[in-house]
Amino acid sequence: MSITGTLIVQMIVFLILVGFTMKYVWPPIAKALDDRAAKIAEGLAAADKAKSELSAANKRVEAELGQARNESAQRLADAERRAQAIVEEAKARATEEGNKIVAAARAEAEQQALKAREALREQVAALAVKGAEQILRKEVNAGVHADLLARLQTEL
Repeated sequence: MSITGTLIVQMIVFLILVGFTMKYVWPPIAKALDDRAAKIAEGLAAADKAKSELSAANKRVEAELGQARNESAQRLADAERRAQAIVEEAKARATEEGNKIVAAARAEAEQQALKAREALREQVAALAVKGAEQILRKEVNAGVHADLLARLQTEL
């Protein structure tokens, strides 16, 4: 065999090998590469989608946190207002109760003063009668002179 014949046979074998590879080997390899590229593209798309969803979720969380902060601040303000109202109401009740106690004490003091005046009038009337008795040097009958003693008591 000559070198040209060997070269031609090798070219034919090579072409058969290339044809066999193109028909039977290359399509599964190309399909595997295409599938792999598709999976990578899907993964990247899923990652982008997850990133955008995470961003949206973060925005929603921030909005809800802001709303929760506003609500808690509002509740604190309401609680402070209620506490202030309760304090004011308690002060008003305490003032009212104090006024009632002062009025009752004044009324009781006036009653005590009236009782003391009555007792003093009776004592002064009794002393006046004793003094008059000693002046007249005779006993004065209280039952007989009750009207006179009552007038004297009212004058005192």
